[in-house]
Amino acid sequence: MENDNLYNGFDPLFLASEETEHFINMPALSTLKLGDKLITDTFESGVIPYFNYSLILSKSRKLAYVTASNIDGSLFKKVPRKDSWRLDPRLKGAQWGYELYSTDNSKFDRGHLTKREDVQWGETVGLAFKAADSTFYYSNSVPQHKDLNRDVWRSLEDYILHAETTKRKLRITVFTGPVLLENDPYLRSPVNGESVRVPTFFWKIVYFVKDDGQLYRVGFLMSQISLLQNDEVVEELESDNSQEALFLEFKQAGTYQVNISTIEELAELSFESAIEPFKDIRPKELIFKEIDIDPDLESDSLEQALGFRIDNICL
Repeated sequence: MENDNLYNGFDPLFLASEETEHFINMPALSTLKLGDKLITDTFESGVIPYFNYSLILSKSRKLAYVTASNIDGSLFKKVPRKDSWRLDPRLKGAQWGYELYSTDNSKFDRGHLTKREDVQWGETVGLAFKAADSTFYYSNSVPQHKDLNRDVWRSLEDYILHAETTKRKLRITVFTGPVLLENDPYLRSPVNGESVRVPTFFWKIVYFVKDDGQLYRVGFLMSQISLLQNDEVVEELESDNSQEALFLEFKQAGTYQVNISTIEELAELSFESAIEPFKDIRPKELIFKEIDIDPDLESDSLEQALGFRIDNICL
């Protein structure tokens, strides 16, 4: 493993400037979650640093409550991809590994929480490569159904980065994680003889500074419950009227824009305040469309530059 001193981790002042002092700390956990936060002699605060991102782990679930990343699009580097998932030796038995993704009738991918591309930046290609490679620790993974439509989910950061922050040095801060509920469904197949609950929701919050110098935030939610139920990889859901209503609201396996308060209530986390462009209390499913790029067309179009558009996102 690389020298721990190279792990700069998440920077809460990443979006600050000479004109503004925007401070975005790690989210506060609820009292219940706080008692379940992994704390070690090495990580007394419970915040575990990597290259350009950090995370907080759940002791009981062996999955991250939250990952927090800083993204600097102006320092992005193209590097070879090295898909080498491994355990973080600093965390020993506090993380799931290969065994979680290789159970009988497994339909799961090792889903990145912090994306490889998000932290693939630095002053040198070598630093960008190390940052990207550091996202392949199992502590940064979560079981996601292989058929989950992640086109919009994976593209949110790129879209916001280029749509809103071009004049602000292409910087954003991203928090993401699974919703870890006490009554998440169990896998039908035990893992190393242990019954394991699987998260059914994933969330993402993006902070960015617009040209007016003010701090904004937007939130998104994605569900895999219908895929898990249809493939019968999990046991029957425990009866909960409020939970059933929630599942019906996010029945489709798409990406929804939601109020930050929705995420805070579900995930039992509290985030730094900022302006929220999305005001609707109802979730809105986002529509992702690929765009045919014309190499001979000179255009300032965001869609042409990215090769896709998100029709109804509110920024």
